[in-house]
Amino acid sequence: MSFRKVVRQSKFRHVFGQPVKNDQCYEDIRVSRVTWDSTFCAVNPKFLAIIVEASGGGAFLVLPLNKTGRIDKAYPTVCGHTGPVLDIDWCPHNDEVIASGSEDCTVMVWQIPENGLASPLTEPVVVLEGHTKRVGIVTWHPTARNVLLSAGCDNVVLIWNVGTAEELYRLDTLHPDLIYNVSWNRNGSLFCSACKDKSVRIIDPRRGTLVAEREKAHEGARPMRAIFLADGKVFTTGFSRMSERQLALWDPENLEEPMALQELDSSNGALLPFYDPDTSVVYVCGKGDSSIRYFEITDESPYIHFLNTFTSKEPQRGMGSMPKRGLEVSKCEIARFYKLHERKCEPIVMTVPRKSDLFQDDLYPDTAGPEAALEAEEWVSGRDADPILISLREAYVPSKQRDLKVSRRNVLSDSRLSSSTRPGSSISAVAIADATSGGSLVGAGEAGKLEEVMQELRELRAMVKEQGERICRLEEQLGRMENGDA
Repeated sequence: MSFRKVVRQSKFRHVFGQPVKNDQCYEDIRVSRVTWDSTFCAVNPKFLAIIVEASGGGAFLVLPLNKTGRIDKAYPTVCGHTGPVLDIDWCPHNDEVIASGSEDCTVMVWQIPENGLASPLTEPVVVLEGHTKRVGIVTWHPTARNVLLSAGCDNVVLIWNVGTAEELYRLDTLHPDLIYNVSWNRNGSLFCSACKDKSVRIIDPRRGTLVAEREKAHEGARPMRAIFLADGKVFTTGFSRMSERQLALWDPENLEEPMALQELDSSNGALLPFYDPDTSVVYVCGKGDSSIRYFEITDESPYIHFLNTFTSKEPQRGMGSMPKRGLEVSKCEIARFYKLHERKCEPIVMTVPRKSDLFQDDLYPDTAGPEAALEAEEWVSGRDADPILISLREAYVPSKQRDLKVSRRNVLSDSRLSSSTRPGSSISAVAIADATSGGSLVGAGEAGKLEEVMQELRELRAMVKEQGERICRLEEQLGRMENGDA
């Protein structure tokens, strides 16, 4: 006689969320009141950026992560836009570069000083003008350096090479109505979008073609969201005809029926999904909710498995999610969210309880690092590449960032030339890069410098290891002395 397993086995079943103590929150921040379903918050291992209320234009705060407590009203902001800022996104390949989209119809890219702002920042590195209505979405390409996507209320998607301030692709016929969100796939060869016409579309940006489309993915009239998962499937959030909030999982090969469809509740806030490709966990936060639900996506039916809910008292105005390389692996932290209240930002730590202090391989597979896998020119020429992965075993050490420089020239005109025939082609037009990025270092002198840095890093690691072993020996000796053995 066989017994069916009542509880599904999962290492994430006991994940629990915990807000940090009050002194580790960011207090007295006037979070933007603009009516737009963006996250209003972006975070990376160095900085926290929050869109704030500003008179006479648009602004956002950029705070070093360790600047907790009360934020002075006079703290400098990034304030170059002439209309409210609607969306912000940190560059995945440089922790000091951030893009912003605004009601003033422009996209601006900013270089934040290494130690944060000492005075208001009004001059962007580059202004990208091409939209005729407000720009509500900005998102960087996951693997190609300097490639940025923007989408506006003119129903147009533009893809830019930030390094040359050049418009690479204009997709103006694929969306008949307002675009709610855009999400790149793992290697950046495709993106999916959710639109006000209730359709989810999968688009090849370089060909400008529609790869797949599902009409009425969710039948309700309220905003939807669609994100790509690591295996190429699409996860959507939306509303039913009866205004109940829904989650769905779709196979792009067959969009006729969802692989899974779950109804959550009948609240009216848009659901914002945050996806962790390393653990296949999706965290769903509703705007105006006071909870974060999380689900594990697997290959076995019913595919979307509810894990747990983190609940607090205050509703959330927005939410930011820390990249994996910014988490504390020693505390088994698998996610950290930055929840926006009306007047503060509260970090929420998601942890898997483990008794051992050792590095947990199963929780921390190699994750996307800060090095770009491709240059913009290579991506334009048709190449794709998965993210370059790094191990979190020796806790991520951020490298020295280079300044973003813009060199205005046309990438499309010479992208067809092979890199071997183009003089100096291996040198990127722009340097949003980290110091370890070997592909953009040219010449024996620079290669020698890189080797010196790597050698120094190896020696430091060896020294740290040696000191760790010495501390262990001394602790053992001390323990024996205390026990009267020595």
